[in-house]
Amino acid sequence: MTRLTCLIPAWNEAARLPGVLAAVQDHPLIDRLLVIDDGSTDGTAEVARRLGAEVLEMPVNGGKTAALAAGIAALTGEHVLLLDADLLGLTAEDVTRLAAPVLDGAAEATISLRGNAPGLWRALGVDYISGERVLPVALLQALAPELPGLPRFGFEVFLNRAMKAHGLRVQIIGWPGVASPWKAAKQGLWRGLRGDAAMIRDILRCQSPRELLAQILWLRSQTARQNRTCSASAAVVSPMTSPSQIPTPSQPSRKPSP
Repeated sequence: MTRLTCLIPAWNEAARLPGVLAAVQDHPLIDRLLVIDDGSTDGTAEVARRLGAEVLEMPVNGGKTAALAAGIAALTGEHVLLLDADLLGLTAEDVTRLAAPVLDGAAEATISLRGNAPGLWRALGVDYISGERVLPVALLQALAPELPGLPRFGFEVFLNRAMKAHGLRVQIIGWPGVASPWKAAKQGLWRGLRGDAAMIRDILRCQSPRELLAQILWLRSQTARQNRTCSASAAVVSPMTSPSQIPTPSQPSRKPSP
């Protein structure tokens, strides 16, 4: 069975990274675990190595897009699992549910919808800037030459545009038990607010408001298609591998320590 490379960009996430790695270490669907240390100063790279991950160290902090570009250049295989390094509550079962639709051919890409995503995104059923995705490696490698020109936080919306242009079949996977801490909780109120403002600025530098709306509507249409397909096949036994048939780790999944 096709397996995944797991790519995790990380900046100063020594405290939270072990919880994320616990969900993907020894996972039967993952054959390579690569952490991109984006110039951390808190020992993130050492923590990742100690826990068995392959580590690629950036000499300075260049932002998430630059870290992902370095990781994409090192990718092999057919599919990649992208994860943020600060997730809370992630389990091996969450990873399996995100990977299953792609590996069994029901979708060409998946995007997570975390339990603490903004209320509007949960109401829409789409988090268009989610960092947790399963994608074809070939798509990311085709986009690689354009990544150096993107702003620090422009990767996800740039990727949405490419997925839309290529007509990928996308499924949104609910992760109700998974959370990503707000920047204010990680960095303090004012630094967190400045970080949020910088992220919004980068997103708007990368894509116009009109294009962002088009992305959201497209992802919403993918969700509607997904729901119609599920309803139509509810009484039919699918010949494809279901998530329950895809192997999961034999040991209990672990959650990050508080």
